Amino acid sequence: MLESIKKKTTRQILFVGEHSQTFSKIEQAAGSDHLVAHCSNESELPDFLKDTEFDLIFLDLEFHNTNALDILSCIQSHSPDSNMIVINNPDSLKSSLDQYKIFNIIDKPITYEKIQLNLERFFENRHYKRELDFLRGQQDAIYDFDKIIAYSPSFKRVLTALKKYSQTDSTILITGETGTGKSFLSSSVHYNSLRMNKPFVTINCANLPESILDSELFGHERGAFTGAEKRRIGRLEQADQGTAFLDEIAELSFSLQAKLLRILEEKAFERMGGNKTIYCDIRMIASTNKNPETEIEQGNLREDLYYRLNVLRVHIPPLRERRECIQPLADFLLFKNSRKLKKYIKGFTQEAMDMIHNYSWPGNIRQLQNTIERALILEDSEWIGPENLILVEPSLTEPKEEDSPVLETSASSNLSSLSNQERETILQALKNNDWIQKEASKELGITPRALNYRIRKYGITHKRWFKNKQ
Repeated sequence: MLESIKKKTTRQILFVGEHSQTFSKIEQAAGSDHLVAHCSNESELPDFLKDTEFDLIFLDLEFHNTNALDILSCIQSHSPDSNMIVINNPDSLKSSLDQYKIFNIIDKPITYEKIQLNLERFFENRHYKRELDFLRGQQDAIYDFDKIIAYSPSFKRVLTALKKYSQTDSTILITGETGTGKSFLSSSVHYNSLRMNKPFVTINCANLPESILDSELFGHERGAFTGAEKRRIGRLEQADQGTAFLDEIAELSFSLQAKLLRILEEKAFERMGGNKTIYCDIRMIASTNKNPETEIEQGNLREDLYYRLNVLRVHIPPLRERRECIQPLADFLLFKNSRKLKKYIKGFTQEAMDMIHNYSWPGNIRQLQNTIERALILEDSEWIGPENLILVEPSLTEPKEEDSPVLETSASSNLSSLSNQERETILQALKNNDWIQKEASKELGITPRALNYRIRKYGITHKRWFKNKQ
């Protein structure tokens, strides 16, 4: 019997009990995909458990002259990872079973249907648990600071600082151009902090108008405004005990900035239309693609909020300033997108990699990701060549061809360099997508509403846009 159990199988089951009819039903329900063993004498149980690691143990506690707790302790001692299904459990033991790995308790009479149902439930639950454990492990690997691609000294310093900051509860302000990975790095901070098992909530402050953003952030009570038919729990309240990431904080209105300041100072707020003060414990991370000091001078950012946010600060350098990272990032994104698109691509030709390395990447990592994904879709050979890399240098000059789009811009010449870079990135995305705003917003990774706001902000017009002719 013991020799037969040693055969390699994916699922191994043990029946501990005296009734051979029950064993036959378990063997029948298990089928050929399982190897089922029978231990009919409790004295032999340690030998069974010593030689084989069982996935599941059916345990009938109706042994003669045997203490049931002794059997349970033996299983736990010799095979601590095995789960048990207890058959006909005496009432006297029910209060003692919490300390053992009991999957279920089934009562007699034992039928084929009962055994089959419990087998299906156990192995299905185990499958989902292992899948969840794998995903959690993947998540841990993804957000491990030591595994983030960083070859440039400047970006290594950023990761070193964030790794240290993650062990605190202090507020962090992350600055950097669009597409540099501010959202990803804020996630890394959370999943390396003491709050890692608590909620991580992301709020993009540039995507919604003030009235909706107020409800999104702080929630509202029923009847707070027309259409508010029931209470809504805001995103900040959902982040209680965890971390809230506020992306593009400088886009918030002054009134919302004041409410946010109160949360930072008092950990308290009220829902829209409510008078009950709600207290919550949130670790706050904020980001902006603009220069905070310039935004304060221009009246777009409250100075007192800035000082509350600017406890710990990091600046993410753009991709063009950390060229050591470009090739490793491109190789990683190629591998990742190849798997997603189910295409076998060996890599880039030398000419294509030279183009990637020397390009300015105004849209940073987000643009690199979109460029490689597009090239993968277009490429039919095993190597990505330069002909499938769409890399258009941003330009503010009007095209000379008669049929080319007519570009006008009323943005003032004294815009900050950061604003110029943002405008150039938007112009390039529009050109790449034939001036279709919806498609350009996808390339930029922002909503059409946010893109339209920036188009109006920079006075960008185009002859195809009918509303600009009025």
